Amino acid sequence: MTIRQVNTGNLFEDFHLGQKFNHGVPRTLTQADASIYLSLTGQRFALNCSQVLSKECGFKAIPIDNLLVFHIAFGKTVTDISLHAIANLGYAEVKFETPVFAGDTIEVTSEVIGLKQNSNGQSGIVYVHSLATNQAQQTVVSWIRWVMVPTRIKKFFDPKSAIKKIPHYQNSLHAEQLIIPTKTDFAAWRASVSDYQFTINDLNIGDELFHQDGITINAADHMQATHLYQNNARVHFNRHQMQQTNHQTPLVYGGHVISLCRAISYNGLANTIWLVAINSGEHTAPTYADDTIYCYSTILDKQPIEHRHDVGLIRIALTGYKNLLVQPQQINATDSLETLIPNSQIVLKLDYWALMII
Repeated sequence: MTIRQVNTGNLFEDFHLGQKFNHGVPRTLTQADASIYLSLTGQRFALNCSQVLSKECGFKAIPIDNLLVFHIAFGKTVTDISLHAIANLGYAEVKFETPVFAGDTIEVTSEVIGLKQNSNGQSGIVYVHSLATNQAQQTVVSWIRWVMVPTRIKKFFDPKSAIKKIPHYQNSLHAEQLIIPTKTDFAAWRASVSDYQFTINDLNIGDELFHQDGITINAADHMQATHLYQNNARVHFNRHQMQQTNHQTPLVYGGHVISLCRAISYNGLANTIWLVAINSGEHTAPTYADDTIYCYSTILDKQPIEHRHDVGLIRIALTGYKNLLVQPQQINATDSLETLIPNSQIVLKLDYWALMII
């Protein structure tokens, strides 16, 4: 009898610049996936909930939420890129290019575009550019991310010879780089379907919106969600393994925290009907089961779209934080929400562009 080693994932030494991966397990998305996602996040954006409304706006059916598409595409990369991840550090240039509908099948490829040895000799950072395409070979979503992975053996760190190739990427995409879904028309959008909330004309650059609701994460929900995304990174599931680390318990997948904050942001931003791009994202602290997530948004920019009188582009900084209950009277007594939230409580900083009803 021979004991054969199964796929154990890649460590820092296994990566090299220009390396390409064709990730396994193509995924056909279904309406059931979308329904489970709604139940696990509480997402209420009307376009992703109503077939009638979606068709009125020019879509052939309910579009799958772009964040669900991103998480599933991201999950495809885990076995090759981040199975052993110590931390998923950040995202940039996340561009949603083609809507996805139930029945579409996505496949994902990645290329290593940067490597950086850490001075502790025990880990390094891998930068990859990933691309998800549908069955018609149309790009669905593309992104850059960087992840910290352990080395196979501890190495002496010599700054003169250490691997250090950090790729250039944009911290923010310009409005003209963004891709708007074609053949759409939101002129008939009814204020009632989004609870009569703010439109883009109601908001000004610099405005802050406190989204009120909090969501307490339980282990069953965050693990089920991460299974839905087919993200098999061990740090999210293996309690026995994680007891050997400083965390002591599995980490909540950071992308799921993004989805929870986006769901909470419906309070005030219900008319941000389409996520166009993520300029940058950073998970600033870990999140665990039983943490309660809150968030607020800051309006960074607004841009008109040529020949469109139904929607405009809005750039938003979404800040997620945990385990801190802010009272209304505290908000009334401050000039900025930022002053109320200690850095130690912040778990997410996300800068994104969205389409918003005029």
